[in-house]
Amino acid sequence: MSELLFKQFELTRGLFLKNIEAITPEQASVQPEGFNNNIHWQIGHVLTVTEQFMMGFPKKSNHLPANYIELFGKGTRPSEWTGDVSSAEVLSDQLKAQLGRIKEVPASMLDEKLKKPFLGLETFGELANMALFHEAYHLGQIHAMKKLVK
Repeated sequence: MSELLFKQFELTRGLFLKNIEAITPEQASVQPEGFNNNIHWQIGHVLTVTEQFMMGFPKKSNHLPANYIELFGKGTRPSEWTGDVSSAEVLSDQLKAQLGRIKEVPASMLDEKLKKPFLGLETFGELANMALFHEAYHLGQIHAMKKLVK
């Protein structure tokens, strides 16, 4: 099962990266009508949440800047950004590096119980599956936004 999970991470992240690499910085910064955010935010959000789920960011992982929680965490919006915000290109590079770290997670960890259930999930493996679902969901959001900003 663990092999399938890590293959799914490669597939999903590969599709995610392929889609965002076809977007200009100008397109990534447009907030389409009816959306609370833009593609730039979507990229940072997937990166940040996956780091939280898979690596325990910000307490157990220092691979991303601490301010990513304030920029890209749940409930944040680009309209509230202040200070320096990493470009979509930098975020894309960080997504690639993150995939490498995910592939290094020991398969034995997937069976580990979470200290406290999260959204009804009880094991790290269930949380990893949620990270995949989350990324695929936001890839769908990016697809919709791309159609509106072209």
